[in-house]
Amino acid sequence: MRVILAAGTTETGLIDGISAAGAAPDVMAHTPAADAEILVYGEPAMAPVTPVSPTGCPTPAAITRAVREVVGFDATVVDAGLAKPTAAPTVDLEAAPGTDIREPVAVPDAESIFECAREYGASLPDDENEDEDEMLIGETIPGGTTTALGVSTALGEPISVSSSLPANPLERKRAVVERGLEASDIEPGDCAGNPLQAIRAVGDPVQAAVAGVAAGALECGTRVTLAGGTQLVAVAAVLRHADVTGPLRLATTSFVAADDGVDLQGAGNRLDLDITVTDPRFERSDHVSMARYRAGEAKEGVAMGGALSLVPEGRMGEVRERIETVCARLGVDGDRERTDLETEATRGP
Repeated sequence: MRVILAAGTTETGLIDGISAAGAAPDVMAHTPAADAEILVYGEPAMAPVTPVSPTGCPTPAAITRAVREVVGFDATVVDAGLAKPTAAPTVDLEAAPGTDIREPVAVPDAESIFECAREYGASLPDDENEDEDEMLIGETIPGGTTTALGVSTALGEPISVSSSLPANPLERKRAVVERGLEASDIEPGDCAGNPLQAIRAVGDPVQAAVAGVAAGALECGTRVTLAGGTQLVAVAAVLRHADVTGPLRLATTSFVAADDGVDLQGAGNRLDLDITVTDPRFERSDHVSMARYRAGEAKEGVAMGGALSLVPEGRMGEVRERIETVCARLGVDGDRERTDLETEATRGP
């Protein structure tokens, strides 16, 4: 099994109050780079931060890494517009970070990112001795649910989005998207059948990368699972509007499925998308990391839902134990929720 993580950034993520992927703007730009290193190495290597919320909720990368340590899978990181360098080895799509979707153009290189990613997806597996024909594709990009709402709206798809925050600031996201569409002179639904135009106007570079990799892989008969939440539902819409008709699966978490207003099954029916929801039973642990997920933080990301779907029956308890091990490695205190000052102290410079 191959897990591909598309890591990138968008200035949309810096808009106040729409993302919990890093507690402050000055550290948020490092989050995708740190996520990539946690997935690959088990902890940050070059990134100067560990993505942890002020209440002690670790990045979903910690969960995905814990699954990797229990069940094992190959991991590849795709640089889809990183604003900060990562020590993790990457496939470079020559993608620039996305701009604020309230600007006239959010992803000027959307088409080139998609085509480069498509070529890469079509090249897998590239080892003649490798018999893998299935891949999971995930993402890490702060602000990604807002750009997902933007692209879905531009395509005319009634897709709801979740949030990394316990209370989804949906009205704020809608206001941002409305301003973005206005700046790009686009009405809702104007980009139906032209998804790269939607990404260029109000999307992010990770969307173009994930869609491209998936399209190339599907063309070659590889089974593709979009490993994530509503951000990847939007990518599924991009693929369908690009006339990619191959079978698609979405693997996400029970935390996304339980989010108010999220209609995964409705989206699945419209987009011919097979939905798998995994409940990691975090209520069986009192560790702060899992308590914060139960409280509605984070919910998904860094291929977390897809990774959890790989856990064999009867082994989720091992994963929960390993989450505690990974969190200890990351400096997450398992005994109590930390204060803002304590959280800042563990992030590093």
